[in-house]
Amino acid sequence: MYYIANAALYKYHYKVGEKISHKVTADALIVFIRNKLKKSLLEEYEEVQQQALAAIKTDSLLENFDLEREKRSRVQYETKEFELHARAKTSLQRAKEFTFEIEKILK
Repeated sequence: MYYIANAALYKYHYKVGEKISHKVTADALIVFIRNKLKKSLLEEYEEVQQQALAAIKTDSLLENFDLEREKRSRVQYETKEFELHARAKTSLQRAKEFTFEIEKILK
């Protein structure tokens, strides 16, 4: 860790001397490298967070598609007239969201 820390400092034109070099390296990391490391980790975190959110959204869209497929079958063959309005409203909202997302990947 000491050597890689010194390599990082050296990359940014900081060279640690020989006296109490371990302590100076630790202090120099805080002063010169901390913000660079923080920025790098935040960028990675944001990318991973976006990927995770995209995966959740994708799974939700596909699950909604399957739910609507099953609902269509039930509505067509089993549903009573008074239940249709609420089910149709939910289906319409899911269809709009699904269509919006699919259209984005088709462009």
